[in-house]
This record gives sequence, structure tokens and C-alpha cells, in this order.
Amino acid sequence: FQARPGELLALIGPNGAGKTSVLNCIGGIYRPGSGRIEFGGVEITREKPHRIARMGIARTFQHGELLLHMSVVENLLVARHAGIRTRLIAEGMFLPGVRAAEAEHRRAVEEVLEFVELERYRHQLVGALPFGVQKIVGFARALAMQPKLLLLDEPSAGLNRDEREDLARHILRIKHDLGIGILWVEHDMQMVADLADRLYVLNYGERLAEGSPEEVLRDPLVIEAYLGTRGQVPAAAAGGALPGAAR
Repeated sequence: FQARPGELLALIGPNGAGKTSVLNCIGGIYRPGSGRIEFGGVEITREKPHRIARMGIARTFQHGELLLHMSVVENLLVARHAGIRTRLIAEGMFLPGVRAAEAEHRRAVEEVLEFVELERYRHQLVGALPFGVQKIVGFARALAMQPKLLLLDEPSAGLNRDEREDLARHILRIKHDLGIGILWVEHDMQMVADLADRLYVLNYGERLAEGSPEEVLRDPLVIEAYLGTRGQVPAAAAGGALPGAAR
């Protein structure tokens, strides 16, 4: 399947369908036994994760994987250095060119903090922040890498309704304001129906369906595989959008 530039593509399916495994293969954490992965016309199937990140693919994780003992701004700086080719240690921290590069990294990080509205948390330890705020820190960390494609792994997991609405707003801003393509693994069908441009459905590693949310969420095969019942239309496909949600 293809994730198109500037598109919000949701990857859905029942537990064990292989959704997170797909993200792990794209990001270089897993190596697929067969098949081919391309990004920007270049094959990346067997590239290492740090090289894939530098090519423009960033990732959020289902369980955060944040540096809890470090501040928000420090988390973003670490990600920034990982995603942008730098040689700060090798070149020495006191050379003028390196100082200029570090200043540029900090400026870029501050822009990301402003974009996701985390300025007031910049110097707080991530481990001391509410869970919902930590989720947004994960978004900010990925954006600090200046990606062309953003991989989201169940970002709404564990969030309450207000936090999910805030998350949805940030996802749409990333798509519309930054023009970043998003491949999004999600179990919240309400969010999927409200936000996604297109859905791709996996069922235990096999393609089951692809199309608009309206088409896919009414597909009897999808309903049977995902919900375990036949002939039932998911409530998300029939309306009840999140406040302010608009694809």
C-alpha cells in the first residue's frame, strides 16, 4: 500500500493484525521476511533506524518511550540531534560553527514547542507531567526531527475525551499547517472516522479493505473482522464527530 504525501492514512484492524509490526518494518526496527519498502523512491527495506530517521521518517510510540528523567526541551533536543546529521561531540562544543548549529537546533525546538503549545512545560521533567501532556511531548519530539512522514502508534490510547479532542486538533494541525504525511495506527474508530482521509485495514497480516472511512467502516468484511459481528454499522461511521474535527 502507499502512504501519500500530506495524507492522513489510518491503519486499522483487530488486535494481532500486524499494525505495529508494519510501523516497525517501516522504521527499521523489524526486517520483513519478504516485500519491499520505499520512501521517496529509495528502497529502505534493510536500512538501519537512524538512517531512516534522517531520511525523514519520525515515529511516536504506543507507550511513549520518552526520557522521563529529562526536561521537555532536552527530549526534543535529543530527537533533533538524532534526526538531523550532526557531529557536535566530534567537532567540539566550543567551535563557532558548532555553536551556531546548536543555536539553530534550539531555535527549531522552540518553534516546535510553540506549535504544539508546550512552551510552559519546556523546563519541566517529562516524568512529572500528566499522561495526556506526555503524549503531546511524543508528538513534539517526532516533529523536532523535521519529518516528511510521521508514524503514529495508537496515540489516543489511555486518554480521556478532552485529551482525545486535543490530540485530534494537533493531528489535524500537523497535516494542514505542516503538510506532513501521517500513517496512523488507531483503535478509536470515532477518531478514525472523523480525521482520516483514507483507511487501510489489516487482518492478521492480510489486506482486507482500503478506501474512505465512509466506505470501509460499512464494509461487512471489516465489520466482521474488526467488531466480530456481521451487519452492524460502527457508530463512528454514522456520525457523532469529535467537536471541531474536520478532515
